[in-house]
Amino acid sequence: MGKLLAALFFVGTAGAQPPDGTEAKNDVAIESARSKDEKHILGVVPNYMTVNDPSKSHGPLTPGQKFIQANHDTFDPFNWVIAGVYAGVYQAQNTYPQWKQGGAAYAKRYGATFADGAVSSYLSEGVLPTLLHEDPRYFRMGGGSKWRRAAYAMSRVLITKTDAGKLRFNNSEIEGNLIAASLGNLYYPSGSRSAGDTFDKFGINVVSDAGFNVLREFWPDMRRRVLHR
Repeated sequence: MGKLLAALFFVGTAGAQPPDGTEAKNDVAIESARSKDEKHILGVVPNYMTVNDPSKSHGPLTPGQKFIQANHDTFDPFNWVIAGVYAGVYQAQNTYPQWKQGGAAYAKRYGATFADGAVSSYLSEGVLPTLLHEDPRYFRMGGGSKWRRAAYAMSRVLITKTDAGKLRFNNSEIEGNLIAASLGNLYYPSGSRSAGDTFDKFGINVVSDAGFNVLREFWPDMRRRVLHR
């Protein structure tokens, strides 16, 4: 695992576009994904935090804009629906058996699932990026071989830009997801609060974010080829 993380860090740093020193206005930066197609992948999956054109300069987000982005990612209709789907799966599999079955049990599973995503989004996209002066957006590489772009996309869970445009370890992603997984112990049943459970949730969140970055990296290419847009 250590070698894999080191390799991703090396490839991601090598593939990143260095800042050119030019700052854009914040009212432009907040609209980094402008069109309806860009704000939602396949028209449904929220994609507000992606900068699609790596050739242009994008100024830093203000703290308020970071929280606006986190709010979009948290309360997009897709997330309400997907939380219901996951809660249904957990209900069918009797995950967290302490909650048993029935409508009240489904509501608990739904609430816990939605809370996981909401807490993670606000911490990793709003709170920590503001405190640590990190940029929570995903800046596409946009060119190069498919393997290099995929490695770059996955490495963004480990590497981020600061508000000053420098590259550094992605504290907001890693610490935000770890804190979110730990806070889940406040509302999950007592039998699901072990260190193993916490790190399982943390690992799933980080790996999921890495996979979503790959989708964000290649979605504009897919849109052009499949939808001809």
